[in-house]
Amino acid sequence: MMDNQTPDIFGQTPWQTVGPFFHYSLPWKGGADLVGQSDQDTQLERLVAGHDHLATHVTGERLTGTIIEVFGRVLDGAGDPVPDALLEIWHADSLGNYSKSFAVFGRCATDTEGRYRFTTIHPGAVRDATGTLHAPQISLGVFARGIIKRLVTRVYFEGAPENEKDPVLSVVPAARRETLCASKETDGWHFDVVLQGDNETVFFQC
Repeated sequence: MMDNQTPDIFGQTPWQTVGPFFHYSLPWKGGADLVGQSDQDTQLERLVAGHDHLATHVTGERLTGTIIEVFGRVLDGAGDPVPDALLEIWHADSLGNYSKSFAVFGRCATDTEGRYRFTTIHPGAVRDATGTLHAPQISLGVFARGIIKRLVTRVYFEGAPENEKDPVLSVVPAARRETLCASKETDGWHFDVVLQGDNETVFFQC
């Protein structure tokens, strides 16, 4: 008689610790558009009927600033696209405030090529509780298969003068800082998330 620890009863333990379920349960229609006027999301066809009630963000009349596109790819250590990652962003408004007139938070799933795209407002510089000025930046969280805890990083904007004195960016080794800076392109700001390897994005503990 076999006891309850006999491998023949259970078979092999699945190798994936988490996911991939993010595309099916977490995105919502319009979630990648923080200005709140479109259905923008990368994987709309995966939404379950009735789960798109958060179609647009509620924004106030005081919404100001430059609308930008932030886009790129999520790549694994071999440089291959991660087709079922989920990205979340949150940041201040153009004046550096977390206000009710701006959505603050967005969510986007990657497509089959690992691509994502957000429409949002260029954030302003933010002062923390001590009065220290932080450069304009977007906080970004990454969920993907096999990742038990969300990865968190920051997206800075290449060429911003505040970058030189940013208290977080300044503690990152100079050779690694470029992994946190989005580059300006004709249609917006390009930022790739590299999960492993030589050019791995710098992630923070929080």
